[in-house]
Amino acid sequence: METEILNAYDEFGNLIGKKSRREVHKKGYWHETFQCWIVRKENDTNYIYFQIRSDKKADFPGLLDITAAGHILADETMEDGIREVHEELGIEVTMSELIPLGVIKNTIIMDNFIDREFGNNFLYKSDQPLTFNLQAEEVSGMVKANFKDFYQFCFGELDEILVISETESTCQYISKKDFVPTQDTYFKTVAERIAAHI
Repeated sequence: METEILNAYDEFGNLIGKKSRREVHKKGYWHETFQCWIVRKENDTNYIYFQIRSDKKADFPGLLDITAAGHILADETMEDGIREVHEELGIEVTMSELIPLGVIKNTIIMDNFIDREFGNNFLYKSDQPLTFNLQAEEVSGMVKANFKDFYQFCFGELDEILVISETESTCQYISKKDFVPTQDTYFKTVAERIAAHI
């Protein structure tokens, strides 16, 4: 597999240099990611979509994550990140259809893995049915939750929320342990910024 080269930054966003993805996560350099949240309105209810990470993923297999996301390589622009929506979900979306939500910082620290991201967040709002064609090595399924429930969940008002599978026609209650271990401040900021646009 070809080594991915990322731009590495300090905590203030100053470019340090170009580093391999492995080194970025080993030494905890800040780096840029593209993050797209999809919300669809159905019968006057807004639903937010989460991907289920493939069991084949090295990091956080089987956990719920952002609808579509990925690293921005050193030779790419943020606009290039739109490819993640098509590659992971099989949905064609253009940058002009996305609502910028700004950069949201997030840090995950685990044994031999330090992930410090400048997450460039975007919102895609749809009122049409979504047909997913998932990239099997990245995504094993899609679920959706009532956005109001998700908002309360992010702020600790609910310990669990109901998610409905888009791929298996099932539903279940999930808690924060079912998500990639993201900082509470990140989820709160995401929820607030999405709420401002729906």
